[in-house]
Amino acid sequence: MPELPEVETIKKGLEKFILNKSIKKVKVSEPRIVKSPGLKEFKRQLRGKTFQKIIRKGKYLIFQVSSRKFLIIHLKLTGRLIYGQNDIKSRLNFLLSDNNYLNLNSRRLFTEVRLAADYKKFPGIAKLGFEPLSEDFSLDAFSRGIKNTKRKIKIILMDQTFIAGIGNIYAQEALFQAKIDPRREACSLNKQQVKKLHLALKKILKDAVKYRGSSVNNYTDSRGEKGSFHLRLKVYGRRGEKCFSCGTSLKRISLEGRTTCFCPKCQK
Repeated sequence: MPELPEVETIKKGLEKFILNKSIKKVKVSEPRIVKSPGLKEFKRQLRGKTFQKIIRKGKYLIFQVSSRKFLIIHLKLTGRLIYGQNDIKSRLNFLLSDNNYLNLNSRRLFTEVRLAADYKKFPGIAKLGFEPLSEDFSLDAFSRGIKNTKRKIKIILMDQTFIAGIGNIYAQEALFQAKIDPRREACSLNKQQVKKLHLALKKILKDAVKYRGSSVNNYTDSRGEKGSFHLRLKVYGRRGEKCFSCGTSLKRISLEGRTTCFCPKCQK
């Protein structure tokens, strides 16, 4: 599933291509991905409207259009948003005023699309926690959020109601950089470890955005091009390979149904 760096990369790309362009035609080849309103009304309310602004909240992309409506898209596992020529395999596409298309592809049909008057009231967005690259995500705020819980620290990092946008890839990478075992209870971390993890989260996410995300599975940016941060991953997907720091074989475990790779020597 695209995480914060991938969704941010898509946002930045689309800002260059679709802002101030109007929608000439809306084609939906897979109605199941449009959750609200009804399909006929969805098309009617978007046709002729202009893309004015793109907002990212966690893993959500929110497109403000000139009708004072917000197009909310969650790409889920295999969703891709690509600007360019018409893609006949897309589940939803918009013909724009420059005669290019914004194509939404979703191989496994988990992608969700909504049109709303106020995106902030949508439950999935209203419940989101801190944006980890914002000033609100201070060390104090992070410390308060984990100091009294016995939940595993990796699970806490992936809790979207606490921190928005972090998934399996970047939780693993941040914990490796901070040298913290993903199985640790969050409340067991000392002040120095909390500080290291807070810094690691911010650095990992900023670096991943810089390198346009990690192209594992199906992720591509808004022009269908791959990111390159996956070439810099230290633990994710590397079970049995040698730790870059100490040479120990990386171990893979499962935490609440999610696979996790870590170094049993470096991460304590």
